[in-house]
Amino acid sequence: MAGPGDNRTPVPARPTVVTADELERALRETFSRQAAAPLPGAVDPAGLAIRRATRVRRRRVLTGTALAGVATVLVSVGMVQLSPQSGQSTPPTVVLGDPRGSSWPVPEPVSSPSAGSPRPALGPAGGAVDLIVDGTLYTAGNTNITLGVVAADRAQRVADKGGWLVVGAPTVAGRALLSVHPDGSTRVLLAGAEAIAVAPDGGQVAWRDGDRISLAGIVADRLVAVAGTTATGAAVPVGFAGNSVLVRRDPARPGYALWHPATGGLATDGWRDVLAVHGALPDGRLVGLVPAGTPRRPCLALLDPARALATIRTACGPTLSVDGLGGVSADGRWLLLNGRTGSPDGTGALLVDLATLGGTPVARPAGPTLAGAVCWTPAGAAWYVAARGGLVPVRPDRVVAGEPAVASPVTGVEPADRPVVVTDPAP
Repeated sequence: MAGPGDNRTPVPARPTVVTADELERALRETFSRQAAAPLPGAVDPAGLAIRRATRVRRRRVLTGTALAGVATVLVSVGMVQLSPQSGQSTPPTVVLGDPRGSSWPVPEPVSSPSAGSPRPALGPAGGAVDLIVDGTLYTAGNTNITLGVVAADRAQRVADKGGWLVVGAPTVAGRALLSVHPDGSTRVLLAGAEAIAVAPDGGQVAWRDGDRISLAGIVADRLVAVAGTTATGAAVPVGFAGNSVLVRRDPARPGYALWHPATGGLATDGWRDVLAVHGALPDGRLVGLVPAGTPRRPCLALLDPARALATIRTACGPTLSVDGLGGVSADGRWLLLNGRTGSPDGTGALLVDLATLGGTPVARPAGPTLAGAVCWTPAGAAWYVAARGGLVPVRPDRVVAGEPAVASPVTGVEPADRPVVVTDPAP
């Protein structure tokens, strides 16, 4: 029994048992109040992003992917959300960076495809490819799925018709990777990353966050077998060569290397003088551009991923663009990329016959300038969005016959809402 001068009481003034739900509500309320509080002084998005990146690099701890069920786990600079709703068993979501500053909305799963506005009209081209327009995925099967995102940068189908993977456009909070299912449900797999690269078959993803480049497998909306290495300078993952990650030294400079997670970290002295990589041949060799010839200029090259991107062969001839846009057909016969075409604009899309790389490569004007990804369909046609708007279908047989493709209008789409062509998975 407490005495008169004792400050203890027989019964606590408030309960000390806090349930998981009460704790989660308290955390959410705290974050809501922090987000609602006005920031002093003028808002500087660039300064905010720089300060957050500095804080992440200073205090980053690697947050691997947990596969067991707890509600929400918070760490000092990130969040691993394993279940958005208590009592439900759902796949994990890895959210990188500062959760308080993220501007990427996390959509709730949709039980069925959206029944909103009809698919944009593609003119005479028809609905042969999937498109993303203003946050909605319009499939070739005439299904509309609302993604719940501000803007998409790239998207691809997942092998075996398992849905789609969508990479968000860069924001102050970074990029996000969204998994979209055929039933219309969506799941954010990554958020807050500086750069994201997805394997052609959709089975792996690599990303840069802070001073690390990470790699994980994608299995049933789960990131598994996460591996990482220290990123040098401004290096970012840009693609894959088999199970290795294709890394660019700096988005503004030439130089590529391969990171083999099974053998260690990214070599700091293994950069090849490669200007761009456009895709792979069926045998695994990569098709890219390197400086060659006299005078030095961008020339086509075959690169060997088994020998650290060593150049196997070069072929100079057409004047090629180093903007990195383009794609190789699934059979390895054709390369579509930007270059000089002799058109009134001076530039446009070129169709290169890769069977002619043994001598002077044959390149033919194929259509207006590329503005994004190239989708090669199983039928052997290529689709892309033109820089001045419109969707362009390229049939190699017609281009060879001297008939460059023209852009078909996408009616109902504002000029600022340029469509994103969804690419097909690698065979």
